[in-house]
Order: sequence, then C-alpha cells, then structure tokens
Amino acid sequence: QVDPSQTAGLEVYSTNLWHLKEEVALCYLAQQAVDMDKMSPESWCVVGNCFSLQKEHDVAIKFFQRALQLDSNFTYAYTLSGHEYVSNEDFEKAVSCYRHAIRTDARHYNAWYGLGTIYYRQEKYELAEYHFRRALAINPRSSVLYCYLGMVLHESRKYELALQMLQQATELEPSNPQARFQRANVLRTMECYEAALEELGCVVDAAPREASVHFLMGKICKQLGRRDSAMIHFSTALDLDPKDSNMIKLSIDKS
Repeated sequence: QVDPSQTAGLEVYSTNLWHLKEEVALCYLAQQAVDMDKMSPESWCVVGNCFSLQKEHDVAIKFFQRALQLDSNFTYAYTLSGHEYVSNEDFEKAVSCYRHAIRTDARHYNAWYGLGTIYYRQEKYELAEYHFRRALAINPRSSVLYCYLGMVLHESRKYELALQMLQQATELEPSNPQARFQRANVLRTMECYEAALEELGCVVDAAPREASVHFLMGKICKQLGRRDSAMIHFSTALDLDPKDSNMIKLSIDKS
C-alpha cells in the first residue's frame, strides 16, 4: 500500500513495478502520483517509468527531465534517464547522465552499475571492472552486480576469479539462473565441459524455455562427441526460438 499523503520513495517503488512488468499497476500509480503532487520529482519519475515499460523511451526521458527541472539534484532521475539513453543506444548521453548522478550522490550504486554496463558493452573491460567494483563496495548484497563482474572477468580471461564472483552471485540469489548460465560459459572456456553441463542442468530446471541454454548445451555435447544429445538440444532450442534458426541450423549441419 502506498501512503497517499506523500510521494517520497515512489521513484524506487515504480522501478520495482517496472522490473516486475506490472504495467497496469504502474500506470495507476503514475496517475495517483501526479494527482497527489505535480511539483514532486518523484511523481514524474513514476510517469517516466510507466512510459519506459511501454518502450516509449524518448517520452520517458522527457518526464525524467521534468523531474530534474523541479529538483536538479534529484539523483535517481539522472540514473533513470541514463537507462533510457542506453535503451536508445545513445551511450554518450547515458554516460553523461550517470556521471551527473554520481556527482550529486557518490554512493548511488545504480549509476556506477550503469556505467559498468556501458563499458562492458563497449568491451572496455578494465573500466567496466572498476565501475562494477565501485557499485559492489556500496551494495555488496547484489547478485546482479556479482554476475556482471563475473562476466567482465571472464572476458578479461581471469577465469578463476570470474567463477568466484559468479558463485557469490548464486549464493546471494539461488533463484538467479543467469549466474549459473554465466558460470557454464566460463567453465566451457576452461574446457571443463562436464562441470559446465552440470551448471546448465540446474539452469534448465529453473528456466526450461530458454533457447540459449539448450543451444549452449548442444554446443558442449557436440564438443564432447555426444552427437545425439547435441541434436536433441539444438532441436529444442530451434523450437523455442525460431528467430535464431540460421545459427542453430548451422550448428546442426556441422554436428
């Protein structure tokens, strides 16, 4: 229940609704927030999140900018703007927004995380590692941050350290299949194929309809010479995600 007498914290609550894909609840909250206080930056962040969930990124940015017009030190609005610019692949403006957020609040880990994700995508792995570590120093209980750090370390060929970070991610959130999937990727790189398949078996239990998991299992089975098992996994991946049919069929043809 939201206290109708004030809007403090609604920007975070609305972000949680965004992650849960609760579109109806988020739109209702946006209407409530604006009715409560049109001069509150939190209210316009809620509205921005509502449009963001509908993938109206340019509109969302306008509402986050409206929040900043009301309070130029409202850190979260800078970070939310950064996320939208990332969605539009405008990384220069996204970096600027995240840096603004850090200038207003150096302990705003979301902005450190945002910068880390951009540098990871740009393959600037040293910079990415630095920013993810800064985020983790502020929020050491985040499974997502440990997962991203593990992915960066994998790309930096720091395999043992990557496995440690991804294990930490799994321990913090056992229901997070992404950490196990990334551990399997690292183990495959290290040619620890049986261990990789074991991790992927756990991922399939948690997310049986993820084509990428079956595709990776198929590739590992092929490397182990298990042609029949590889074909089963490739066929399952193809059924689950026909969009990637060319890549999957190429792997099947080479089996």
